[in-house]
Amino acid sequence: MTDVADGPRTQEVRALFTDETITVYQAYAARIAEPALEAGTFVAPFKRSRMTWIKPSFLWMMYRCGWATKPDQERVLAIDVTRDGFEWALSHACLSHFDRRRFATDEEWRAALASSPVRVQWDPERDLELNPLPHRAIQVGLSGEAVDRYVDEWITGIRDVTALAHAAHAAMAAGDRSAAQALLPTERVYPLPSHVVERIG
Repeated sequence: MTDVADGPRTQEVRALFTDETITVYQAYAARIAEPALEAGTFVAPFKRSRMTWIKPSFLWMMYRCGWATKPDQERVLAIDVTRDGFEWALSHACLSHFDRRRFATDEEWRAALASSPVRVQWDPERDLELNPLPHRAIQVGLSGEAVDRYVDEWITGIRDVTALAHAAHAAMAAGDRSAAQALLPTERVYPLPSHVVERIG
């Protein structure tokens, strides 16, 4: 696999979004998911001290959680966050891998990484078979101030989409790809401001 620093790649933020919000996904055990659904945001035992990764791509989330079957990832949550908050996160992010187009030295990148409350990672997007695609999907890691803003300010709603994950997985297992495709959220290329594009490569 070619590292992001080795040359240009097709990298796009594709997501379900409205004029005000963008949907991201996380997968947790029921002990974290249930209180979050009840409160409309993340509460204990969710730990703000840990980095939390949000993913706009539903299929990348399915790849990560194994269609909601992996331990402690049995509940998939769709979290609506404000676009202002999402773009704040990206505008304060540092790439999780060294990119010589943005940083003159490895030391400069490491310093930026250590001081940033947000990390961005680009990974191959997945198809319904969970095979890698040529373009890359974004993961956004939130820590410190970014986690507090996420929990306290950006989240406008949380939905449990575990049943959707199971239904799509069942359709694929039955060989009905078209039925599985029809269940997927409609994700479009998200229009990022130019300064954010520059920031996250």
